[in-house]
Amino acid sequence: MKTLKITLLFCLLSVFSFAQVSEDQKAALLDIYKATNGDSWNKTWDLNQPTSQWYGVTLAGENVVAINLGFNGLKGSLPESISKLTHLKVLNLSFNKLEGELPSSLMNLSQLETLKLFSNSFSGAIPNNIGNLTNLKSLELFNNDFFGEIPASIGQLSNLENLILSSNQLMGRLPSSLSNLQSLKVLSVFDNNLLGTIPNSIGELSQLEELILSNNAFYGNLPDGLAELKSLKTLLLGNNQFKGNYAELKQKLPNIVDFDLDHANLEGALATLDAEDDDNDD
Repeated sequence: MKTLKITLLFCLLSVFSFAQVSEDQKAALLDIYKATNGDSWNKTWDLNQPTSQWYGVTLAGENVVAINLGFNGLKGSLPESISKLTHLKVLNLSFNKLEGELPSSLMNLSQLETLKLFSNSFSGAIPNNIGNLTNLKSLELFNNDFFGEIPASIGQLSNLENLILSSNQLMGRLPSSLSNLQSLKVLSVFDNNLLGTIPNSIGELSQLEELILSNNAFYGNLPDGLAELKSLKTLLLGNNQFKGNYAELKQKLPNIVDFDLDHANLEGALATLDAEDDDNDD
């Protein structure tokens, strides 16, 4: 009986401990709540309840490890104090009405694995020190108003699997450091103002399954490195000024399912493909 009581007491203490959060982290959550009009969220927080009961907040012990507030009516900007959430692994604030620049302190969240801020109105440049987030696996910033160049430090995110920067106002060239992202499966930058040629080193991304470059100002010959992307299933290149033999490239990519030709070369490429189909029919 004494052993049973001790066990029950231990369980109660564990539950109590799990339900708490450090004061610094709770203050950071409250700052987010106030800065994003928390009273008007679709699913708001009852600040009189334990933090463990707050919608979209996941705790591990006394630490906040995930915030999932997508589609929740957040409006405003993110506070610098978000950096107090030092154990945060997931930050998903997608499909809201957030605006302004990303707080520089966000780049101090070194445990972050997932950063989803898409479909908001964030602006400014992607921070140059985004390479500090070395545990990041998914970076999804599409459908915002980010401008400027893609930082070269993004090549330091060696664990990155998804890089989706589409539908912004980004400009400049693709950084050559992208070839360092050996775990990358999705690279999407369509609908920006990017330009230049595609570095041949892109062929080093052996795990890449989706490469989406449409609706930019890229030009030049398609690099030979593209033919090395044997895992590629989706290759979208339309509305650029690429040159090259699309039919030959497609033949070298056995797993391609979705293949979008550059409109500038569409007629010649399709003629080549049609000719090959006729030969096969014979």
